[in-house]
Amino acid sequence: MPPRDRLIRLPQVEKLTGCRKSTIYQMMAAGRFPKNFRIHARLAVWSEVAVLRWVQARIAEAQQ
Repeated sequence: MPPRDRLIRLPQVEKLTGCRKSTIYQMMAAGRFPKNFRIHARLAVWSEVAVLRWVQARIAEAQQ
């Protein structure tokens, strides 16, 4: 069964990745981090599953 996805906001993304806002947005612009999307004019969110997959990929890269 696939994991359940949740929508998470920037503070949770920062906690999961250990990266600050500016780094996250730089990586997004470079295509190296999952894109966020707006669910309201002033509310951007990320897929928790996408962010966790990104974290796991970085761990796998570091272990090679």
